[in-house]
Amino acid sequence: MAEQNSILQKLDGLESRYEEVATLITDPDVIADQERYVRLTKEYKDLEDIMDARRRYINCINAIQEAKDILNNETDADLKEMAREELQSNETLQPQLEEEIKIALVPKDPEDAKNVQMEIRAGTGGDEAALFAGDLFNMYKKFCDSKGWTLSITSVSEGAVGGFKEIDFAVSGTDVYGILKYESGVHRVQRVPATETQGRMHTSAATVAVLPEADKFEVNINEGDIKWDTFRSSGAGGQNVNKVESGVRLRYPWKNPNTGETEEILIECTETRDQPKNKERALSRLRTFIYDREHQKYVDDIASRRKSLVSTGDRSAKIRTYNYQQGRVTDHRIGFTTHDLQGFLAGNIQEMIDALTVAENAERMKETEL
Repeated sequence: MAEQNSILQKLDGLESRYEEVATLITDPDVIADQERYVRLTKEYKDLEDIMDARRRYINCINAIQEAKDILNNETDADLKEMAREELQSNETLQPQLEEEIKIALVPKDPEDAKNVQMEIRAGTGGDEAALFAGDLFNMYKKFCDSKGWTLSITSVSEGAVGGFKEIDFAVSGTDVYGILKYESGVHRVQRVPATETQGRMHTSAATVAVLPEADKFEVNINEGDIKWDTFRSSGAGGQNVNKVESGVRLRYPWKNPNTGETEEILIECTETRDQPKNKERALSRLRTFIYDREHQKYVDDIASRRKSLVSTGDRSAKIRTYNYQQGRVTDHRIGFTTHDLQGFLAGNIQEMIDALTVAENAERMKETEL
């Protein structure tokens, strides 16, 4: 009963905020302030989901009380049997609703709803690491396809025997960063390379970085300071791509707020044959790069507060091992292992992400004392 009361107290406190936000998002002054309007609309949606859970929870508690009253006070056998069934189903439902509400009350990462820029870099292991980087890219591509997300490659450096030395790509869809953020870190593979004549197992690695894409109003860029060059792209796209200068390169002087020094950011984009589109994508990458660097201190602060949190954003941490001989994938942050290596590499990574999400929610619930 005490837990019931504490949950309802938390929900009651949010009801007035829900009503306040519902009024604010119809205010012309708020609508005119695009940044504030977007933030409040997101908050309204989150609160609406919590209010829906509150309504279902109150109905469940009331149904339990009504069923108990009937069982205690009624003599009609049929009525008592119906009450008994009602009591049983709602007593099963109650803890499920409590768990749903606790997770909904955990403060959400405001970045979770964003699209992402991803980078995969071949690490130690030479050609074999480049092949593994290619395997990881194909895994993410298949996963994104299964979610109905859009994946677009921004730049590529291919490996000598296949795969990629590095590949950058953007992913857009619903809650992309909230789902893919757990993939940041070092991925390690243990297998016998195709080039290995002695049948010896090799260990190679690739680094994955997942960056939330910055919104236009989050990063101030003086476009007059950007120096643009164009060049003939040698990327994929057949012979036509080499006949026009569709590749773009931007240089931008950026003052690092942490050191106070100005450094030049260089970004190339050869993704399409359309130069204006390449310019637009290069600008998007510039915004994301600056946003990521300026927010690194914020990320570091969170990571230091939550030492055991799975999504610390530490790109040097070894997070996962793919062992071909044993057909397994192990995530070292939560000790989760799947023995369906081929299925995992075919994009079936949702179960792993779900386990990581549960682990993070448990951590955050401890912090908020839910």
